[in-house]
Amino acid sequence: MKDTKSIFTKIRGYFLTGIIVTAPIGLTFYVSFLFIGFIDSKVRNIIPVKYHYDNILPFEIPGIGLLIVFIMLTFIGFLTAGIIGRYIIKLGERIIARLPIIRSVYGALKQIFESVLKTSSKSFREVVLIEYPRKGIWAIGFITGDTKGEVQESSKDELVNVFLPTTPNPTSGFLLFVPRKDLRVLNMNVEEGIKMVISGGIVTPKFKKKYMKNKN
Repeated sequence: MKDTKSIFTKIRGYFLTGIIVTAPIGLTFYVSFLFIGFIDSKVRNIIPVKYHYDNILPFEIPGIGLLIVFIMLTFIGFLTAGIIGRYIIKLGERIIARLPIIRSVYGALKQIFESVLKTSSKSFREVVLIEYPRKGIWAIGFITGDTKGEVQESSKDELVNVFLPTTPNPTSGFLLFVPRKDLRVLNMNVEEGIKMVISGGIVTPKFKKKYMKNKN
């Protein structure tokens, strides 16, 4: 009887291990397939029917729509890098600046994309602990930059912009202005911090004690 239970326990362990190993890979491929299919369908609707790639080629190529989008964005980037392209961009921004609501949305989105995509930017590069929502309870946050302008001038302390993400969706959260002295900077990188937030603490990065000692 014990041998039978032992066998079933091993089978159960192997089965769960198989899920742990294959589920992330399978879901990654599945989400990628859905994303590629979505882009392909949108690009297909834009292109005239006679130029559809499945009408030209004897077989369908998945991902060709994504390739077309990549080429178009690269070409647009190439054009805007020149004098004429920069002039067109400035002209377009002047027009947008005259539209009350649209200019606010455009300005905010532009700042976000510039902060995220610029490799020279130091924003969103540090993971910190912050006492939230009350003293004695700690939450993970991400420094997005130094607080400036009216917000900083209204405080005697040196403030830092901290993005406090929600679990399991780190794209939503709260913007907090926190005194730098009240933050505890962690050794983990942003990717490790995001994984910890998404998993609800199940995935915890290894604590590098030697590095921390050298750092202090």
